[in-house]
Amino acid sequence: MKKTYILDTNVFLTNANSIFLYKNNDIVVPLKVLDEIDKHKKRQDGVGLNARNTIRILDSLREKGNLHKGVRLGVGLGKLYVKDYGLEEVPSGFDMTSADNQIICTALTEIKNSSRRKIIVISRDINMRVKCDSLEIQSEDFITEDAVQDTEELYTGIASHLVDDQIIDRIYGGDDISFDKEEVALQPNQYIMLVSNANEKKSCLAKFKNYNIPIKKVRSYSDGIWNVVPKNKEQMFALDLLMDPDIPVVSIIGRAGSGKTLLALAAGLEQVLEDRNKNYKKLVVSRPIQPMGKDIGFLPGTLEEKMNPWLMPVQDNLEYLMAGDRTTMELMFENGTIEIEALTYIRGRSISNAYIIIDEAQNLSIHELKTIITRVGENTKIILTGDIEQIDNVYLDAASNGLSHAIERFKSQTLAGHITLKKGERSKTATMAAKIL
Repeated sequence: MKKTYILDTNVFLTNANSIFLYKNNDIVVPLKVLDEIDKHKKRQDGVGLNARNTIRILDSLREKGNLHKGVRLGVGLGKLYVKDYGLEEVPSGFDMTSADNQIICTALTEIKNSSRRKIIVISRDINMRVKCDSLEIQSEDFITEDAVQDTEELYTGIASHLVDDQIIDRIYGGDDISFDKEEVALQPNQYIMLVSNANEKKSCLAKFKNYNIPIKKVRSYSDGIWNVVPKNKEQMFALDLLMDPDIPVVSIIGRAGSGKTLLALAAGLEQVLEDRNKNYKKLVVSRPIQPMGKDIGFLPGTLEEKMNPWLMPVQDNLEYLMAGDRTTMELMFENGTIEIEALTYIRGRSISNAYIIIDEAQNLSIHELKTIITRVGENTKIILTGDIEQIDNVYLDAASNGLSHAIERFKSQTLAGHITLKKGERSKTATMAAKIL
């Protein structure tokens, strides 16, 4: 049986090409959805981009026929219709000034007029789907093709493998040890905890590059980087990735207080300021301003002054690393050694010889993250940090955000590395709160 899908506004604001994802089934766009999309078209973020692209796509279809009567979407696809709700009677108690209710009434009209078709409302709004169910309208969440299928199985960058005692002894002794694909499945730049099959307390932490290169014992960084000493093996692995100039794309995720931003900044300062490890000319820091839903232009002052409220967590970490020396920190901002970048204006730039940190990257869409990473020029390293359990962008979730997507797509690339930090190290209070609240 063919189906008719009625798409909610949030579907288009998530993916402007959503109408092409439903194969040989028809699509109905409620007229109210167009009003809602129009309200977002001036936004300078991924949502605004999707709104503008949706309008362009519908306009191109309009040139092929009448949207009310239906326009064929393409080979192997159904027709698209734009319709008003048109019910003579609306459900009791319905507030018809509500956009959701008008979209639901469009679905009820389709059900009334299309007895041979299954009508399904597609919405990312949980309450919208609950309303539909209460009116016996079938509804589904919008799942994009790019979404990570199971966040519980998200790549962590760490593996464990049982080996003989002698293997561990040989690695500590400096011997070359390699594995083959049949023995253990590993990704490029993955960290591996080798555990003795005779004594589980005997282990070795190693880094796997590829199957043609022997594994390498991981440096402990017990002497610290800018006075930051790793407190667990995951932080040790993260520092090793951050300090490796041969890996230009690094992602680090972890719950609040796990140290992801502090580690990234410490490694950045080391490689920008210290002659012994100087790999880059400047440290560039930014994070999305999505949490408040406002464009950067609403804040007064210079670019730095506008960005300050959003980057206070970063500045807190910088001040900590510099032992409270605000004068030195401000001087570095003034002379361009540390640069604040607004993601709103990053398109068109090519950033070379820099160490870039994108904090709170879980609030970026796939398109936004692609735009940022493609700005990377020669001899530039980009660090993506975030917590996929704390997403403030209403159009993203743990599966569909750009950071999760990047972790899965980059895991097989030799130029990328990832680590998931599991332990909170900020304080006992922060760790407790992250677990129980």
